Amino acid sequence: MKPDESEKLIAVAGGNVKFAELLGIQREPGYQQRVNNWKRRGIPAAVVLEHHDVFRTLSAAAAAQQQTAA
Repeated sequence: MKPDESEKLIAVAGGNVKFAELLGIQREPGYQQRVNNWKRRGIPAAVVLEHHDVFRTLSAAAAAQQQTAA
């Protein structure tokens, strides 16, 4: 996933911590840094595939948010 798309989805989720909670990685060491890195590098495809339902929901929310802003 491209970095700009990743950053938008993390923001829609409510930030690094909330995004990590949605993925169930909040107890792993260094999770905040990992999520922050995804904003700059993009979310790995394996993570997107593993949590496709979360990404589908966040993508829909981001699209709705973008339409209301326009």
